[in-house]
Amino acid sequence: MKFSEQWLREWVNPQIGTQELMDQITMAGLEVDGFEPVAGQFSGVVVGEVQSVRPHPDADKLRVCQVSDGKDTVQVVCGAPNVREGLKVPFAVVGAVLPGDFRIKKAKLRGQPSEGMLCSESELGLSENHDGLMELPADAPVGQDVAAYLKLNDVTIDVDLTPNRADCLSIKGIAREVGVLNGVLVNAPAIEPVEAVHSEVPDIRVEAPAGCPRYLGRILRNVNLQADSPLWMQEKLRRSGIRSIDAAVDVTNYVMLELGQPMHAFDRDEIHGGIVVRMARAGEKLVLLDGQEVELTQGTLVIADHEKPIAIAGVMGGEHSGVSPKTRDLVLESAYFDPITLAGKARHYGLHTDASHRFERGVDYKLAREAMERATRLLMEIVGGEPGEIVEVASDDDIPADRVVDLRTRRLNDVLGMEIDRTTVEEILTRLGLRVEKLLKDGWRVSVPSFRPDISIEEDLIEEVGRIYGYNNLPVTEPTGSLGLRTEKEAVRPVSAIRNFFVDHGYHEAVTYSFVDPKVQELVDPEREGIALANPISSDLSVMRTSLWSGLLKTVAYNQNRQQPRIRLFETGLRFLKEGERIDQKPMLAGVVVGNQYPENWVNGRRNADFFDVKGDLESLFRLLGIEIQFIGSQHPALHPGQTAELLRDGEHVGWLGTLHPQVQKNLELNGTILMFELFLNSVVTGHVPNFKEISKFPEVRRDLAIIIGSDVAFSDVERVATKHAGERLTALRAFDVYEGESLGEGNRSLALSLFWQHPERTLNEDEVHSLFSGVIDALREELGATLRS
Repeated sequence: MKFSEQWLREWVNPQIGTQELMDQITMAGLEVDGFEPVAGQFSGVVVGEVQSVRPHPDADKLRVCQVSDGKDTVQVVCGAPNVREGLKVPFAVVGAVLPGDFRIKKAKLRGQPSEGMLCSESELGLSENHDGLMELPADAPVGQDVAAYLKLNDVTIDVDLTPNRADCLSIKGIAREVGVLNGVLVNAPAIEPVEAVHSEVPDIRVEAPAGCPRYLGRILRNVNLQADSPLWMQEKLRRSGIRSIDAAVDVTNYVMLELGQPMHAFDRDEIHGGIVVRMARAGEKLVLLDGQEVELTQGTLVIADHEKPIAIAGVMGGEHSGVSPKTRDLVLESAYFDPITLAGKARHYGLHTDASHRFERGVDYKLAREAMERATRLLMEIVGGEPGEIVEVASDDDIPADRVVDLRTRRLNDVLGMEIDRTTVEEILTRLGLRVEKLLKDGWRVSVPSFRPDISIEEDLIEEVGRIYGYNNLPVTEPTGSLGLRTEKEAVRPVSAIRNFFVDHGYHEAVTYSFVDPKVQELVDPEREGIALANPISSDLSVMRTSLWSGLLKTVAYNQNRQQPRIRLFETGLRFLKEGERIDQKPMLAGVVVGNQYPENWVNGRRNADFFDVKGDLESLFRLLGIEIQFIGSQHPALHPGQTAELLRDGEHVGWLGTLHPQVQKNLELNGTILMFELFLNSVVTGHVPNFKEISKFPEVRRDLAIIIGSDVAFSDVERVATKHAGERLTALRAFDVYEGESLGEGNRSLALSLFWQHPERTLNEDEVHSLFSGVIDALREELGATLRS
């Protein structure tokens, strides 16, 4: 928020300089972003009066003027379109210095002498407006220094407020803070009710009381909007970053800056029937004051008449019902809108207004009537008019309830690290507008005013006491404590080890959004519904992911669109599922591989990675982690039938490995063979603690075995049966040959195995080995239907 220092000092004027004032405000939690003078540096500019104007004899666009500076009358040549007899303007006399070190000298323009210069706002560094001369009020004293007359010895201070401090989005709020910090009184202007002089009142109906708990309206008849706003008001608005438009708009903006209550003025003749505060209906459109036409969406709170919307509540009014110089009767609006109802609505329509900025953060819900009276009085002073009664429609059930918060002395002292005198605490709370309702045995019961919606718990009160007392006045203490080593289970591998493994194997780590495109997610995980976000960044990031594949596949598309043919990515992160009333978050590990198995060079060729390459990477990872995982053929809606494996650990599902389904790949417009895996991270990081085992000094015995077995029997089943019946002295089992041919019959294959036995303390004899070997053959025959190959 920008404000004029002089305007603030009209409310509260501590005996401190500008820099100290800004430092105070910053230390109180209202950070000052910067400041700048309200005008450029100039001298020798006085109030001048144009006494006569005649055309330049040799130039169509120039005028020859006689200008008085209060002492002398001199000739000045001027080309401004608005120069006229009787006009009072800033007059730079000969010898004046304008911003940019521009010195005024006697000159001749097209043969006519000119002694001085009539100035626009831009030439004085007041604004960018250079369309014409700066017009001063008719009662401006001729000859007075312009800088003194306009009180330009002032700065504009820019305060960057946190969202919770909406109470300081006004001169009133800033003045209250400065008054408390310096222990001086705040001189607020007296706001007296304006007596009604006619009985006409607006017809107001609130159909959405939850979004608009309080709405006030008043009719002001027979106004003259051709009257200009007074210069003092225009200057205060300009120094606060707001351009003067007309008297009605200027007054509502002025009240908003002064008190913090946004207001709006409608042309009564453009309101058909009465005012209705309701939610927008599907298909309704509205042309806003900035000329933009928007299609209103359901859930948007609007101000309407009996035929159509005339404003987006708390954001911007409509062009059709806006005031103009021809407006004779006004309908003034002052309301309290629910911040949650308005949150994000301005951004939804690509807007950001001073009103929406305040309403979204929370306006004082008791301020509307006071602001209405203030605006009415100012309007009557400027444009005249006849005020009517104020009509107020309020819903007591929806207006925020008054809050009471207890503050304990012991808790206050513990948090701030020192004891603060009870009288000091009570004085700070009182000067902040907080009322001590009751003294407790160990603290205070505090009533929170309506302009502080950010105070709701004890810690909020402690913060208020701390920042007003002065954070720099609190004692500096260094934290002490013993830091013990945290025990970690040796069997649990850190996630960093998994990340390092994949990086070592040529993968790149990806970090994707936890919210994804619902269309992509439906393709890769159609059986589970994602959790929709209430306020998504965009439509393609509107649901929480149920699988890490959604983000990884979009990353693959992004890279392929940039001519990257070889992609190897992995990611660790959470997936989100709704389980009843709670959200289940599970850490996952996922990866995707596309393109060549190795980077292209003269020795590796161009072999594409396949299912077994990725399976090999996972098996290497499982060996590193010290766990045993089974790969079982299965089906997944996002994976290619026949190229899908379910991963099991001790019979429990821990993940998937496979090739992306061709239809899914086509819908996502991806190229090449897409290999993917996804695992439950917690299920694989816990392995086995390695134990030392002495190497046997005795010879190893090997037996080879060739069996004919069905092609549909997995090697893992053969390995399981053979290992189970080979005895505890079996040290290794390896397959060294696989053969399929017509001689074996359809649906059969030959599998050659090597079995190794070794005893740690002696040499195994032939009978022992033969018995174990025969047991393996019998088990394979009985359990898997295998036969010995002759």
